[in-house]
Amino acid sequence: MIVLRSILFNIAFYINLIVRMIVFSPYYFLAERKAAWSVPKNWALANHWLQEKIVGTTFEIEGLENIPEGGYIFAPKHQSFWDAYALLPWLNDPVYILKRELQWIPLFGQYIFKMRMVPVNRGAKGKVMAEVLKRTKREIESGRQLIIYPEGTRRPAGAPPNYKYGIARLYRDLKVPVVPVVMHPGLFWPRRKFLRYPGHFKVQILTPIEAGMDPDAFMKKLVDVMETASDKLLVETIKANPQVPLREDARRRFAELEALASNKVSG
Repeated sequence: MIVLRSILFNIAFYINLIVRMIVFSPYYFLAERKAAWSVPKNWALANHWLQEKIVGTTFEIEGLENIPEGGYIFAPKHQSFWDAYALLPWLNDPVYILKRELQWIPLFGQYIFKMRMVPVNRGAKGKVMAEVLKRTKREIESGRQLIIYPEGTRRPAGAPPNYKYGIARLYRDLKVPVVPVVMHPGLFWPRRKFLRYPGHFKVQILTPIEAGMDPDAFMKKLVDVMETASDKLLVETIKANPQVPLREDARRRFAELEALASNKVSG
């Protein structure tokens, strides 16, 4: 049944994407930029509905009150393609720094150009990176929210943390708060797998780290805050969803955390 539901959801997911890009493109490209955000945001909401109705996966968001006004860095855990789009409806005017090659994809490239995303040649240095920072700062100062995944790429649920120092440099140079976000969608939508699993999970938006800290101190605080919350949420999510098969990273980390909790009780 899970295989069948996964196949049906994947088909529905891509049909939803293609049809919306075709049907709503005239409005998207003619509308004012901020108004045009309704197209991808409603696409994300439709995906949530499809995932609930076809697969049986639901989620809730805790900590929406922690989202500040104006410009800030939004720093979520990244485990799945799900979290690349899922929280867009709750952000006012987000912006990504993304590889420039994405702009060359027909239609999709025009979509991201419309939203003034910041393209970057990942191999570039010096003046090019200075220009990327300058453009990003301009977008942030206009009240936008920069989405940055602190670990850079997708990591399986429970995998050892691998935070990149780039977020500390952006924090230093942009001088805005950072909003950490933890979640474990990777348990239900594993990376590089077509299977989708039913269940319920939480997205936790944590208290913002205010601007102005030393970059090294900020980095240490970010890792400590996110990993502590992530570990706690991992245990809670696995216990609440015993039907979800665990990959090795999640199984190992869950066992470690349960052993630590048991030692504290017995001690």
